[in-house]
Amino acid sequence: MTVTATRLQIWLAATRPRTLPAAVAPVLVGSALAWRDGKFDGAAAGLCLVFAVLVQIGTNFANDYYDFVNGADTAARVGPRRAVASGLIAPGTMKGVMWAVFAAAFLSGLALVAWGGPWLIAVGVASILCGVAYTGGPFPLGYHGLGDLFVFLFFGLVAVGATYFVQAGTVTADAWLAAGPIGLLAANILVVNNYRDVETDRVAGKRTLVVRFGRRFARAQFAGSLAVSLLVPFVFLARGHHAASLLPLLLTPLAGSHVRRLRDSKSPGELIALLGETGGLLALYAALLGAGFAAGRIA
Repeated sequence: MTVTATRLQIWLAATRPRTLPAAVAPVLVGSALAWRDGKFDGAAAGLCLVFAVLVQIGTNFANDYYDFVNGADTAARVGPRRAVASGLIAPGTMKGVMWAVFAAAFLSGLALVAWGGPWLIAVGVASILCGVAYTGGPFPLGYHGLGDLFVFLFFGLVAVGATYFVQAGTVTADAWLAAGPIGLLAANILVVNNYRDVETDRVAGKRTLVVRFGRRFARAQFAGSLAVSLLVPFVFLARGHHAASLLPLLLTPLAGSHVRRLRDSKSPGELIALLGETGGLLALYAALLGAGFAAGRIA
């Protein structure tokens, strides 16, 4: 019984729960906006959520496997232990489970064709292939400084846009606008992670933006993404949305504290804590923005 529980804990840790808000947030926001517009479909939203979470987990498993294969995860790494690099899960096992999770994601996404049409197959396949290509394949995105762009596009524009589309049958300007801050805040999770791993990534040849341009650039990127995200609610207000669309501004003090903590961090432990709280801020932002959309319909 203890052995089974331990294995379960290992696999749960390998899913990297701190990153899962990046999968949930866009579905929440896209669905809340669809509800505001009278287009909400619970079944479609649920399938979007399953697909997004499975792709996120599959990407995390791929990252665990390929970072070990490429030498980015070693004993010198200062972050949470990785399952393959620490010998807790065999590389072949991780690779097999990774593909199984992606297959499950594909099947859940395939069901969405009934709502959004066959073109969604291309979106789903692209999402999965980029999840693998983030750290695997002949041109791993994360190793060439493209990880942040990948996260912004797929966990922001694609995820929010597709969630709204399968319910409403179109993608509005409001959907694209809402996708921007979700993508930026999701990318901030990656910024904190790469900020922590900059030294070992540099040795392994993983050319993240932090490695390429330094910690000062990373701090500016992190703060800038937060600032833009907190300005977007004003745009919604100017577009005629309910005043409750300003609810995300309640996070301004928390956002400021995150900027200071990244700047003043002295140890990996501080950055590990900030990583989790960055995901938490994304979840709170999505919930508050979604509540603002809901208030717009109720009013």
